Amino acid sequence: MSFMDTLKDKLGMSKAKTDDMMRQHGDKVDQGIDKAGQAVDSKTGGKHSDQVQTGVDKTKDAAHKYGEQDGGGQS
Repeated sequence: MSFMDTLKDKLGMSKAKTDDMMRQHGDKVDQGIDKAGQAVDSKTGGKHSDQVQTGVDKTKDAAHKYGEQDGGGQS
């Protein structure tokens, strides 16, 4: 199960709803991911800043790709 599928399940959201959320509120999702990365970086005292930033970037990429999927090819 992908990270986004796990997140969707935890939030109780349907795929259509999460796709719509990414399209309409992608900037807010990015801000949330950045804020989470900053919190992790702060908790680790900045010792792992490069790894945290890599994780933030990959999470943003995954979230954007998830939002761009066509919903399973339904017409």
